[in-house]
Amino acid sequence: MPMAAVLNDRARRNVGLLAMCQAMFNTTQTMNLATTPLAAYMLLSADGGNVALATLPLFLQHFSIMATSLPGSFLMARFGRRAGFTLGTLCAIGGGLTACLAIFQRSFLMLCGSSVLLGIAASFAFFYRFAAAETADNAFRPKAISLVMAGGVAAGILGPTAAKYTVDWLAPVTFAGVYLAIALFATLALIVIQGLQIAAPTPAERMQPGRPLREIARQPAFPIAVVSGMFGFATMTLLMSATPLAMQACGFKFGDSANVIQAHVIGMFLPSFFTGHLITRFGVLPIIMTGAVLQALCAIVNLAGVDFWNFYVALALVGIGWNFTYVGGTTLLTSTYRAAERAKVQGINDFLIYAATATAAGTAGLLQGSLGWTVVNQVSFPLMVVVLAGACWLALHRRTGAAAGVPAE
Repeated sequence: MPMAAVLNDRARRNVGLLAMCQAMFNTTQTMNLATTPLAAYMLLSADGGNVALATLPLFLQHFSIMATSLPGSFLMARFGRRAGFTLGTLCAIGGGLTACLAIFQRSFLMLCGSSVLLGIAASFAFFYRFAAAETADNAFRPKAISLVMAGGVAAGILGPTAAKYTVDWLAPVTFAGVYLAIALFATLALIVIQGLQIAAPTPAERMQPGRPLREIARQPAFPIAVVSGMFGFATMTLLMSATPLAMQACGFKFGDSANVIQAHVIGMFLPSFFTGHLITRFGVLPIIMTGAVLQALCAIVNLAGVDFWNFYVALALVGIGWNFTYVGGTTLLTSTYRAAERAKVQGINDFLIYAATATAAGTAGLLQGSLGWTVVNQVSFPLMVVVLAGACWLALHRRTGAAAGVPAE
């Protein structure tokens, strides 16, 4: 068999395994997101604590993602993707078990500690998309990223369903069963990861210094790729984190908010079956622009009312918009660095993205509790204006450069 065919088969196999890992990771994420704000609210209210801190565990999770992004990227540059992903799933198992124990002990602080472990785990898992890009050739790369992200579709169906069926798994202790199930899903991912065949960088590759980060960042595509990921993810995190609390304030039950989260997660990942094709056909910038418009439309739907279908449709829209801005931003970013530069570029990109999401998760509960649902949604508009304006500027820059005979960067 020709070497090219062997490499192509290996790439598709790796993409398939990464998609499975993505599905299990996003299943645990969905269960965690649907459960943790309410579990934290329960623990705080039982002890007379400040219920405005109900999204603090989610903030700590995103803060941990941010803090682990750079060291995690460099660790995988040294030891390989499989080693890093293995470490991440071990942290997920530990985080799920710690959260389960926190519910039994009625300890909000322990729940916060479990969120730190789950954040470290998520930081490694968010590199699945880059691992897919590295195992694919240029033609297959946008589709490889998109297909791995499509693994999250299963999470949209399985995650909220599993949360609803496991919330009383360890009755009479509510929510503990969800976290035990998270540990079990992470164990399955740990097994799948061992089948990956992605070569670790060679000593020669590790010795190549690459360009300074400031030189890479001066490329017009770099800030647009980063801003698309940052603000697209921050907007989604802000609205997603506050939605269960807003629905609870409107009298909806846990099952209702789990159904809304389910629509949201399906909206996040179902488009991935065709996002890569859309990028190949129309270009990455129109996809980013479309994503920004959809996320702004989510806030408009939320502001139009507080019926179940407002929450349902709005979170589905913000999920689709996130897919376009996130996959689009990732694809655009891969065009800005060389092999020797990928660890630092990927690391700083994810550091900035999850600094933004940590801020969004940390302020969601405070905004919802002190200023209300209207303000939570209004905050998203300027963020989407920046993404849309940046993508339009880059498109114009490239068109002007092409007219002058300058190659696109």
